[in-house]
Amino acid sequence: MDYNRLIDHTLLKAEATADQIEQLCHEAVQYNFFSVCVNSAYVPLARSFLDNSGVKVATTIGFPLGASATRVKAFEVEEALKNGAEEFDVVINVGWLKSKLYKLVQQDIADVVQAACGHTVKVIIETCYLTEDEKKIACSLAVSAGAHFVKTSTGFGTGGATVEDVKLMRSIVGPNIGVKASGGIRDAATLKAMVDAGANRIGASASVRIMEELRIE
Repeated sequence: MDYNRLIDHTLLKAEATADQIEQLCHEAVQYNFFSVCVNSAYVPLARSFLDNSGVKVATTIGFPLGASATRVKAFEVEEALKNGAEEFDVVINVGWLKSKLYKLVQQDIADVVQAACGHTVKVIIETCYLTEDEKKIACSLAVSAGAHFVKTSTGFGTGGATVEDVKLMRSIVGPNIGVKASGGIRDAATLKAMVDAGANRIGASASVRIMEELRIE
């Protein structure tokens, strides 16, 4: 399997510098990762490094809390789209979900999907804060709202991806919606475990280390 083509090579730290973003992009081209995932302020820079490379530019929306107003999330997408972003990882409004404000949650996602104009939208449900039932509901709402992927984690919460959560999410969304495992995936064994559990996209900042491990195997 071409594991490199499952990876969104990620750098979302607040202190990330322009030089680090450039390095991220060079690594993504070298290893032919599927995309880089950066905060939206760095989308134009990443786009400039990746034009004609085959590596996509992904960005985060409502990150990392998910509690931005819906219109703000949609505007973030519109601006990032203008600047060259091709995929959008949006954080679900966790507080609304836990308040059982399901119509608002679904509309929040649907408005982002509409703003993305057919580009891939991944909904981060932030599993570490949710009960099993809430995870199931979050996945169902994301699918109903037209999202293309559900994603485990921001990497900024109290926990990251687990095999159990990936299996659960895959069981809810079925075979035609993507599942992205993200948060704490730092070695080849963990990546393979997530893929075996049903993930078809991986978010990782340790992507280069993972690929070097796979090369040695």
